[in-house]
Amino acid sequence: MNRKIGLMMFLFVFLIGAGNVLAEISVGVKKGDWIEYEVTYTGTPTVGHDVIWARMEIRDVQGKSISVDITVEHSNGTLEEMTVTLNLETGQLGDDFIIPANLNSGDTFFDKNVGNITISSIEERTYSGTTRTVAHAVTTETTYYWDKATGILIEGKSQLPKYTMNTIVDKTNIWQSQLLGSDPAVFYASVIGAVVLVVVVLSFLIVKRKK
Repeated sequence: MNRKIGLMMFLFVFLIGAGNVLAEISVGVKKGDWIEYEVTYTGTPTVGHDVIWARMEIRDVQGKSISVDITVEHSNGTLEEMTVTLNLETGQLGDDFIIPANLNSGDTFFDKNVGNITISSIEERTYSGTTRTVAHAVTTETTYYWDKATGILIEGKSQLPKYTMNTIVDKTNIWQSQLLGSDPAVFYASVIGAVVLVVVVLSFLIVKRKK
């Protein structure tokens, strides 16, 4: 009897874990989204990690694959540009730049470099004057905060043997795009159209009143 109970408990735990790993992967970013970061560090970074600023722009999205243009500025002022391809399904996440969107506390996603990462909490935090719902997780080296709705990294704090690095969002068009809809140009065109319509109606009423 005890063996049966133990086996049932094992299967229950296993199925819960499998459910987390196999959960639907949602892509929350789109072509044209961009984000810029301020980066500070203490200690002596390894070669190539003396970054003080970075920009990431989504070049293309195909299924779970995301092509990203990255520009970084090093402490000596030199700029480095690269294009990388991330894949949320295979765990090709770079330095966890982008993870699946809309994860909740307890959800797990796969990073091929470190294995499974579990979201430890969902919080409200303010970045660039805007309050966002963020997903928080901690690995052996880094504390992460991702924008929950998009899965994009907005803050990271890494503790490494010879240095620490803090990365935080400075500017982005992503939150503006979400407020305005999928195409900000359409939003502004609609506003202009509405203003023109109001002016025409008021002009008509004024002319009619004078008559």
